[in-house]
Formats: sequence, structure tokens, C-alpha cells
Amino acid sequence: MKINLLRERLLASSMICGAAVAALAATPALAQQAEVQEIVVTGSRIPTPNLTSVSPVVAITAADIKAQGVTRVEDMINSLPQAFAAQGASISNGSNGTATVNLRGLGASRTLVLIDGRRVGPGNPSSATSPAVDLNFIPSALVERVDVLTGGASAVYGADAVAGVVNFIMKKDFEGVKIDAQWSTYQHSQHNDSIAAIVAAKAASSSQPGQFALPKDDVTDGQGEDITLTIGMNSADGKGNVTAYASYRKIEAILQGNRDFSACTLNSGATFSCGGSGTAYPARVGSYMVDGSTFRARTSNDVYNYGPSNYYQRPDERYSLGAFAHYQINDKVEAYGQLMFMDDRSVAQIAPGGIFAGTFTINCDNAFMTAAQQTQLCGANAGSSTATWTGTVARRNIEGGGRQSEFRHQSYRYVTGVRGDLAPNWNYDAYLEYSSTTYNSAQTGYFQTSRIKNALIARKNSSGQIVCQSVIDGSDSSCVPYNIFQEGQVTAAMLGYLEVPSYSTANSTERVASASLGGDLTPYGIKTPWAKDGLGVALGTEYREEHLDYKSDFVATAGLLNGAGGASPAIDAGFEVYELYGEVRVPLVQDKPFIKDLKAELGYRFSDYSYGVSTNAYKAGGDWTPFDGLRLRAGYQRSVRAPNLVELYGPQNVVLDGTTDPCAGLSASSSLVATCAKAFNLTTAQVLAIEKNPASQYNGLTGGNPDLQPETSDTYTLGFVATPNQIPGLNVSVDWFDIKVADYISNIGANTILSNCLSTLSSYYCSLVHRDSSGSLFLSSGGYVTDTTLNTGSLHTRGVDLAANYRTGLETFGLDGAGSVAVSFTGTWLDKLETQSLPGGPTVDCAGLYGAICSSLGGSTTPNPKWRHKFRVEWKTPFPMDLALAAQWRYIGGVDLDVTSKQAALNNSSAVYATDAKLGDRSYLDLTATFNVNKDYTFRVGVNNVLDKDPPLVGSSNCPTGSCNGNTYAQMYDTLGRYIFVGVSAGF
Repeated sequence: MKINLLRERLLASSMICGAAVAALAATPALAQQAEVQEIVVTGSRIPTPNLTSVSPVVAITAADIKAQGVTRVEDMINSLPQAFAAQGASISNGSNGTATVNLRGLGASRTLVLIDGRRVGPGNPSSATSPAVDLNFIPSALVERVDVLTGGASAVYGADAVAGVVNFIMKKDFEGVKIDAQWSTYQHSQHNDSIAAIVAAKAASSSQPGQFALPKDDVTDGQGEDITLTIGMNSADGKGNVTAYASYRKIEAILQGNRDFSACTLNSGATFSCGGSGTAYPARVGSYMVDGSTFRARTSNDVYNYGPSNYYQRPDERYSLGAFAHYQINDKVEAYGQLMFMDDRSVAQIAPGGIFAGTFTINCDNAFMTAAQQTQLCGANAGSSTATWTGTVARRNIEGGGRQSEFRHQSYRYVTGVRGDLAPNWNYDAYLEYSSTTYNSAQTGYFQTSRIKNALIARKNSSGQIVCQSVIDGSDSSCVPYNIFQEGQVTAAMLGYLEVPSYSTANSTERVASASLGGDLTPYGIKTPWAKDGLGVALGTEYREEHLDYKSDFVATAGLLNGAGGASPAIDAGFEVYELYGEVRVPLVQDKPFIKDLKAELGYRFSDYSYGVSTNAYKAGGDWTPFDGLRLRAGYQRSVRAPNLVELYGPQNVVLDGTTDPCAGLSASSSLVATCAKAFNLTTAQVLAIEKNPASQYNGLTGGNPDLQPETSDTYTLGFVATPNQIPGLNVSVDWFDIKVADYISNIGANTILSNCLSTLSSYYCSLVHRDSSGSLFLSSGGYVTDTTLNTGSLHTRGVDLAANYRTGLETFGLDGAGSVAVSFTGTWLDKLETQSLPGGPTVDCAGLYGAICSSLGGSTTPNPKWRHKFRVEWKTPFPMDLALAAQWRYIGGVDLDVTSKQAALNNSSAVYATDAKLGDRSYLDLTATFNVNKDYTFRVGVNNVLDKDPPLVGSSNCPTGSCNGNTYAQMYDTLGRYIFVGVSAGF
């Protein structure tokens, strides 16, 4: 009933707005009518040209992007101290092929991405991950500037703007032809002698030394090329413009094996050592390893070095094109439109698949086994046609190559609307927006579990040929038996039967209809007695519809792929939301002693969702300029985030989730043995038999929850902006922020559930842990931790942003004719990054920390340094060709391992390894030069990470799958060495 009533109101208001526009469009223009201009002020819909944002906003210009040499937008965003690394090109295992932004470490789903102040649709319609915006959709060469507003903004822009807003302002009035091209590569000199020595020692002692190879001393790889053609033309009458673009980007892959510090998967310990996965080569059968054509006892050294074949940088190929157009129909109506399209392909590669450690059955008369092997395995039943052996079998498919996931995202978005002035000081904007992303994924290199079971039962038929039992009995006539009992006997036919590709496809759509009206009430005398300017207002209505349709083939839907991380059930769901909003800017006092300007800003938005919930978002802010050169600002925002479609309707299934099982691999002397026995009702012998996963990957039952309620957040900001007249060209800002998210939508985290179970023996936590018949949480899908989506506790972050900019001619310092210098600085001090997993439960503060527990909490899966900054100096020289030189210092503070904290919720019984106790800080030096040739060509050349700094390394015990890749957090640190780029812009 409420939805229908609101729909009728919105329809009525839209019809009235449309009628007013049509009537006024036919009216002769007023002589004093101002020309319509699009003014984008991030953080407010009141488009006043001289409005200075009450909310803190960081701006990145097109020049900044080019100076950094990046072709991936996420690389520029992630370099900001306010941003935490999210999905990107350096993630392979756990990748979905996209690039996302995570402001304040509160999660990518809590950051709203806009283009010219309008919402961008979801970029990844996968049922397994949150459908955040894919930054690959943004053509970097067309970006005029990027405004990053950190802090809630739901009252202005709607749901999802909990941590803040990233607003891409695009170039829309270009005239002429411009080609921008860039080539880039990575260059690295191997200099981590300690890790190289560890790898060499492991190769010398390994039965498979070829797995532990070191890369060549100097490598140049990961080449990238990016070219964009922009064509712009004004209309003959000067009232309109069309700006069109087409771009192509290609980036080559980089393997972890191409760097010495990732040439093996590092074990945590007193010192690093080479480790790996228990799914090794040759095959493991129970407590034995195949050795030639015999069995030998399995040892702890029988692991597979899975790291080198993983991608450090995913290959990527992207085509994009689009156009921006606007035309002034008359003084009251300007029509505009945007059309954008992207086709992006990327491949994630991880180590070869095979038979991942699980329980399988082998017949005691298996025709591939020698008599000695049959005896070792089956004892007195050796050679029996009726007896079988059942136990753990594992074998790495080194013959088949790496497991690959190919992602293709085809996205398009169009906007069409009208805007203009209804009367002096009044304006309107009404538009329709449609966006769609089609997703296709193919997984290759995986074995199908049911086929493994068939292929391990091998017998001779009546003709003496070795065939599967399923061929003999007719249950699977296509079966080819798998010879894991002798090295070097795997054939193409065997792999052809076992390897089964899997495909999935999805589509997400978003439709938006919006109409807004803004005005300045000064001519009507609506103002305070102490101000010369009147109130500014903005009113609007918005409708949004989202839909997600995800399907996969039978193999993926049923979870039949061995080592694929779990099933991928289908999802087909959507919702609608109807919204009303308003803003008002109130100049309170102006031009008084110590009150040059004092204004207040208020906003409110009501949203009604079709699945039965409604939300209220509002804001209040103030801005005080006591005198020229100093402005004080403060704000409060109540923001909301309604659950997305994956969180609501994502199917529940067992996938990889946790990174640790504290009860696995214990010795008899461990104090945890008794605790584990009591927590899970096991005997001491059963606890001691629980196997540890060398790859630190464990199962969790994850999925959506249709009963979720929206999150709410409260954001407080307080700061100042100083532009002292005594120092022309200098501006300094300091802003304190405090953001708390209540009822935040998340899973608790498998690691947290296990930790809380053992520390408290709470029946709530311990009942969520389901061990299989062997006590394991990874050997079969029957062992898992229930970790479905809930409205849990709270997130809280607090800190201070600092920014400073200074530009001056060097004659200021007595250096006449020496050019000019520009200095910029931005830094963030992180005071708190707290997570309360459940209401009333303990609060964990991960500021200054990293590790498996902190990675499983809240929105940040990467290290959380207390301090980060960027400092850049540019010298525009007096030399010919307008030569400009720039240097940049990027700093990331050190972090401590979470379990070393004195916090009770973190300082648990987990082992503290010296290798992982701290990740050191990192400083990176970037150098750039730009110069012009004949005024038509602008060249740029640069090197980022000039000193070729290696990233801080961490062992597998504290390196969670996804965010941690190749013994480090590759999306956060400069991992690949020097980034060298050469670019040119040619205008005609």
C-alpha cells in the first residue's frame, strides 16, 4: 500500500515537472536569462558556482593521473591515503576480473561511485561477490577530475554512500582530434638474497627440484599499452557539442615465479621456509607417496610449490567507446546524453588442479598398481576383486597446467535528460539512466569429482585392457582410468576425461529515473536578517530498479569441480526503490565582524524499497569563515545502505572461507588439545588426528539472507581550510572524521567464529563449526563453518586527513627566471578501525594491524597502517619545450600482526611467528618528466618505485587467499618493481 501511494506521488510529481518544463520551453526567453551550465559540486545538489563544499573532498585532476602514468583507474585511487586496496589486477585467486574502490576500509559495497554526479550501475553480476562498481568502465583519458568525498553522503546520493563517494567528472566539451597513447612495463632486479637462498636450499633437498626454480636476475615484463582517440565537435550555431572517444588497453601477465621473493610459497616461522600445498606431485595415497612405481612414507616435505604459476598481474584486454553530447534548445532547455560501452577480458590463473586432498576409494586389484603397492595399501586383501581401500588421495595435475578463470565483462550505460533554467535563479534537471553489465566466465583446468571416483577404480576387462569399472558395468562408458601410481604415465586421454570446463553467465541491470529542482531564494527575500544571500534549495524525486540474473552450468551449480572452492548456485532477483529528497543551504550571517560568512546546510532523503523496508537519511553541516583566509567546517551525516541483491538472495553453499583451524596439526603437548576436545566433543586421539591444510584454506557455508535490514551510519567531520593572504598560493586543510556503521551486513568470519569458540566455549559459536568424519574443515564438503550473511554488530573508523598545496614562482625566493614550483601533500592518520562482530560482543580495533583475524572482519582485508601519505613536488622549468619535472614520495606505515595486540579479542592462543610479527613501512619514490614539441605534442616519461623496493613479505599462516597474493598484499604495495612509462598526447 505504501509503495503504491509513493509510486503515485512520484508519478504525479514527474508529470507536473514535465508539464512545467514543456510550458516554459515554449515561452520566450527573458533578456537577463543566464546561459545553462553544468556545475558539478560533489556532496550537494545545490549547483551554486561559488559553493565551497562543507564536506571534505579530495580532488584528483587529469594532470595527476597522467603524472602517475596509470592506465588503471584503481591504481590512482588506491594510492590515496583514504582508500584501501580492493579488487584489482594484482588479485588472482579470489578475483572476479573487476577493479573496485574501498574508502576508509569499510568495504567496496559501502563506497558509491558516480559519473558526473549520477550513479554507476553494478559492475560484477556474480552471485559469489558483492556487485560493486567496476572501475575498468572508466576511461582514464576522458577523466577531467575525480572528487573523492570521504564520509557519508546518502542524503544527497542515496544508498551505498556510507564510507563516501568517488565522483568521476568527464570531459564533455572537447573540440578537435586528440590521440593519447602510452606504453609501460615493469623492470625488476632480483635482490632478495635471503629468500633466494631459501628457495635454492629447498630445491637441493626436494624430490621435485624443478618446482623450486629461481627467476633470472633481471626481468622486464608486464608490458601495457593504452591508446585513446577523442574527437569533439561544436555545433554550427555554437549551442552544442559532441565529444566521442574510443580506447584500447592491453596488459600482459606476470607470474609469481618471475620474482625471487615469490619463487616459493613461504611458511611462517622463526625464519621463512619454502612450503606449499599437500595436494602435491607425485600422488599421495593415504600415508604413502608414489615414488617412481613404488610407495614410500609421506613426509612433511611432500608439498607442492603452488605459488610460481599464479598470476601476480592478470592479463587484461579492454575496448571502450562512448560519447557525451549536449545541445541548447533554447534559453530554458538543454538536452544532454551520455553513452558509454566497455568490453573487458581478464584471466586469473592459479596453480594446476588435480585431486585435492579428500576421501576416495581405490580397488585392491587396481590394474595400475604393482603387487607390492597393492600389498602396502590393502595388506591381506591385496589383489582381491571385491576389496577396496578408502582414505585420503591427493595429486597435483602438473600435466594439465594452471587452473584458469576467464572473465568477460560487457558493460554499457546511457543517460538522456534535459536541464535548464525555469526562471531567474531556478533550475531543473530530469534524466533517465540505464546501465547493464553482462558477465561471462569460463573455468578450465579442474577435475570433476565424480569422474575422479570412477577413474580410480581400474580393472582389466575380458580383453586384458585396463579400463574403468564404470565401463565394465556400463554406468559410465566414457571413463578413462587414471594412473596415479607410477610417475610419467598420465596420458592426454586421461586428462580429456577428468578435466571438465565450467561456464557461467550473468546480467545485472539498473534503471534510474530522476527529476530535481533547485533554486536561489534571494530574489524572494527569503533570507536571514544578517545575510545578503538567500536560501538555496534543491528538491527531487528518484526511482531506481536493480535486477540480477546469474546462471552457471550443471557442473558449477552442483559444485562438481574438484578444488574450485564450492558450488555456484543460480540467482534471479531484483528490487525497486522510490525516493524523495531535499536540501537547503542557509547563509546565516555575512560580512560581520569575525563572521565573513556563516552558513548551514541541511538535507533529507526518504527511500522505500519493494522488499518491505524504508530508510531515512539526513545531514546537517556548518561552514564559518571568520575572516578571509580561514574557513571552519563541521558536519553530521546519517547514511544508510540497503542490502544488495547478493546479500539478500545469494544461495547458501560451502566454499573456501577461513584461513586457519586452531585445532589442526596439534602436538600432544599443546594446551589447545583439551580445549578442542571439549569444544567439539572429540577424544584426544581424534583431535590429534585432525590434519592441517598446508595451503591455509578451509571451508565455510556462506550465502545470503532475505531478512536483512539496512545498515545505518553516523558520520561526524570537523576541520578547517586555511588560505593565508600572507602566503599566496598556499592552502592547508585538516579534517577529523568519525564514522560508525550499525547493524552492518557481513558474515562473522570463519576465523573469528573458531577463535571465539575456543576462547569462550560458547555454544553459539561452537555450534557453527561442523567437522566431517575425520574432524577436518577442508578434506570434504561435510566439514565447514557456518558463516552466512547477517546484520551483525558495528564498524567504526576515526582519524584525521591532512592536505596542503602550494604553488609559486621561484622569483619568490630570489631565483628570477627559474620557473615555478608546485607542492602538494595529502596524508591520513588512522586512529580507529573497529569491528564488533556481534551486538554486545568484543570490539576489535585493527588500526595499525594486519592478519588473518583482521582480514576476516568488516570491510578491510588488507593491512591497516596508522599513517599514509603522498608528497609531490613539481618544477616547471624555464627550459625549452615547457619541460616540467616532478618527484613524488608515497609512504605506507608499518603494521603489526593482529594476534600480537594486547586486545583480549585478538591476543588469543594463535602462534606468533617471527616472520609475520610485523610488516615494515615502505617509501616509494616516483619521478616524472613532461615536455611539449611544437605545441601539438605533449610527451611524458616516468618511473614509479624508482628504487625498486620489494614489498614486505608474510608467511602463509597470515596470508589470506585473495587480498594476499604471492607472499604479500600485492594490491596494496608496489610488488612488481619499477614501473616505467612513456606517453604522448597529440592534438589536432
